Amino acid sequence: MTDRPRGVLYVGVAADLGARVYQHRQGIGSAFCKRYGLKTLVWNARHERIEEAIDHEKRLKKWRRDWKIRLVEEMNPDWGDLYETLNL
Repeated sequence: MTDRPRGVLYVGVAADLGARVYQHRQGIGSAFCKRYGLKTLVWNARHERIEEAIDHEKRLKKWRRDWKIRLVEEMNPDWGDLYETLNL
């Protein structure tokens, strides 16, 4: 999640990504997203097991900011909102 291209970045995990993004947009997701106005989904990854997703999240949170930006731009160079591309 972000507020704008190359802006504040939030890394999280969710069993239902569509519902979680909706919560963030309504200001009822994480306090961090609410505080910084993070409402745009710019990157996501799917995992078969929640444990894999949590491990991936922990690794990403340790990454440097420029690595996270590169990861987003490899998948989504225009920083477009991916919420509408989710199979809700």
